[in-house]
Amino acid sequence: MLLSPNINNNGPLAEQEVGNQLFPVFIKLNKLRTLLIGAGNVGLEKLTAILNNSQYANVTVVAENIDPAIQQFVENYPTLKIKQKSFEADDLNNIDIVFAATNDNVLNEIIRAEAHRKGLLINVADKPELCDFYLGAIVKKGDLKIAISTNGKSPTIAKRLKEILNEGIPAELDHSLQNMSALRQTLKGDFAAKVKRLNQVTEGLINPKKSFAERNIKWLIWFSIVLFIISAGLTLWNTEPEFKSFLIHIDPLFYWFLGAGFVFAMVDGAIGMSYGVTSASFAMAMGLPPASASMAIHISEVLSNGIAGWMHYKMGNVNWKLFKILIIPAIVGAVLGAYILSSLEHYSAYVKPVVAVYTLVLGAIILLKAFKVKRKSVTQKIKKIAPLGFFGGFIDAAFGGGWGSIVLSSLIAGGRHPLFSLGTVKISRFFIATLSSLTFFTMLGGRHWEAAVGLIIGSALASPIAARVSNKISAKTIMVAVGIIVMVASLRSVVMFILKLI
Repeated sequence: MLLSPNINNNGPLAEQEVGNQLFPVFIKLNKLRTLLIGAGNVGLEKLTAILNNSQYANVTVVAENIDPAIQQFVENYPTLKIKQKSFEADDLNNIDIVFAATNDNVLNEIIRAEAHRKGLLINVADKPELCDFYLGAIVKKGDLKIAISTNGKSPTIAKRLKEILNEGIPAELDHSLQNMSALRQTLKGDFAAKVKRLNQVTEGLINPKKSFAERNIKWLIWFSIVLFIISAGLTLWNTEPEFKSFLIHIDPLFYWFLGAGFVFAMVDGAIGMSYGVTSASFAMAMGLPPASASMAIHISEVLSNGIAGWMHYKMGNVNWKLFKILIIPAIVGAVLGAYILSSLEHYSAYVKPVVAVYTLVLGAIILLKAFKVKRKSVTQKIKKIAPLGFFGGFIDAAFGGGWGSIVLSSLIAGGRHPLFSLGTVKISRFFIATLSSLTFFTMLGGRHWEAAVGLIIGSALASPIAARVSNKISAKTIMVAVGIIVMVASLRSVVMFILKLI
């Protein structure tokens, strides 16, 4: 029998009770005898909560009417007993803890009075003032359990906190717990010696030893930027003497792309995708051929993604194991896509509507994502990372965008952590943009520099502030606006092509 409450809720102590007086405990229901009175919808909810957390709980259900769903529990839970009958005081004999879940308030109070007379703790559904204890929202990751309570004030807030913690705490944490438990079993000596050894082991979690890639990512990014600038400069020196006059006679197109680059980079920072597809739609609407548009986009992304990737690296948002699997196939796909698109530059009049249809579809996908109902959590992570990287890199280079829409969305939908997926995708994008840009340069030379320089400066200016500003703007609102703008611009290109054919 549990500790007797001996509570008189009509006394002065109850009236003077202030603040949260709850004392959190975790009860071994598999070693206690539990009585649940009521087997309707509320009873089903209580029983589900009990069995989900303690599948070997010894539970007896007493009710005149039994929900069929509760009857089905008997097949999977042998310690569950069902008695289809009216409640009697004798039902409390040989019981340790009680749950009242009937739709009869008078009966619930009778049950509570009888439980207290026998010194039993009781939870009365939807009546916090009658409860000796509450059932909190539970976050479960293997052997880790976190219980959340709002002192009966707002179950909705408890539910929302549960959702946040479920998403924020990785499932791999349970592996860490098992490893620590196994290590603890191997330790010898007294308690002080074991604590000292555990502190030495866990110190690496706080100050982990960085891998070669982590230690040298700064220099790798700078080397790639310098290599890109030198290669681009040599190409321009040999193929585009007009570039010298660019700074003197700036085309108004530069200012259009300067503003567009800033806006599109801000949007990309807010929702983690759409820079390529918005820029591609805008560039083609401004008259650029698909290959030149893709080249301008990828050149601008060298600097902006280098900055964004560096910031994610400094904040520790990069999954290096995922990065190693993703990067090589993505670069191969991007270079191949850039080569094929550049080879079709002379057929841009026919390639342009194909790309416009692609961006139209992506615009529709972004619009649908804005209104998509939250999906259930995914327990099985996506495994085919390398093919995903190759496909995303190829499509991104060949059609001017889609890396974030394809790869980031797939990683998150496949159960990967959103924050680490975003950081890994951003830093991977830097290397993809660098190699695909060099491919475009080699194939096309320096064309439409007004667009490229405008996007470079605009996106670079936006990158450092996008993350800070984005958390003040509704992601749904941004996605709706982006989806509509992309679809309108893409439809315009398709309609213009059809009109020319007519």
